[in-house]
Amino acid sequence: MSGKTIRLYLVNGLPTDILTAEIINWTGKVIVTPRSQLAELAKREEVRRTGVYCLVGPDPENALRDAVYFGEGDNVLTRLTAHDRDETKDFWTRCALVISKDQNITKSHGRYLESRLISIANQADRSKIHNGTAPPLPPLPESDVADMEYFLGQLQLMLPVLGFNFLQPKPKATLRGDDVSADESPLFELNVVGAQAKAREIKGEFIVLKGSTARKEGLKSWTSYKALRDQLVEEGKLVDSSQPGFFVLMDDIAFSSPSAGGAVVNAGNINGRTAWKTEAGETYQEWHERKLAKVIPDDYSDDDSSTGL
Repeated sequence: MSGKTIRLYLVNGLPTDILTAEIINWTGKVIVTPRSQLAELAKREEVRRTGVYCLVGPDPENALRDAVYFGEGDNVLTRLTAHDRDETKDFWTRCALVISKDQNITKSHGRYLESRLISIANQADRSKIHNGTAPPLPPLPESDVADMEYFLGQLQLMLPVLGFNFLQPKPKATLRGDDVSADESPLFELNVVGAQAKAREIKGEFIVLKGSTARKEGLKSWTSYKALRDQLVEEGKLVDSSQPGFFVLMDDIAFSSPSAGGAVVNAGNINGRTAWKTEAGETYQEWHERKLAKVIPDDYSDDDSSTGL
């Protein structure tokens, strides 16, 4: 994939206030605002255009992930002020508005984008979606569908840069070594106290694979990632195994680090960088260092004198 330039503009010069984001040669524009800044947002002419929006905030029932609501409107600001008064949507603390700089998004385009955003977010399963089911796609000419899908692709690229990951697709890992893509690590294994798990790192996420088992009874000294394990059980992603005393993963699960995945499998604190190993016995840490060594010159030195500083 070729590089992209995303231009961010801090409207008030503060990173916590309203900001706008654009991709060069893309007709879309994203405006991110804290809920507390709605009055300031209302001063901007473009927020009265047709567009879609995402209301985002901590999930009241699960503080480890976000809750999201998607909507569309002929006048996005009118919809936002209505949601601000709606007690059933009290969760949101930030909002991302998506409009078109050339004002070519119509009501039908907005309904199409809203429906697709809900579907994509449900498939990604990274946040609680407050919309329930996605509304049906409105009929659009073939060319308009192609334009809106391109528009969505750019939006999926931009939103993670702004701190929203609810549209990021689930990474899919493979078990067979000869099917590994360039984005995947070798297959790592963790065998501890009877639990057996397999994992790969894909695009920065550590994916513990479906069918892996995890110890059910936690260690008394366990402090790291306990709430995460409880969340996975509550969501039905970790269920009772046929093997007494163990859970089994019902799907590939993405973790922020090898230690997070290892702690869930071990039901106790563990250094995942040294505990996860390939079939040949190479640890995750050794594999990581070997990758790094390939791109660092042999004569590299952290001595400042080598740079003349």
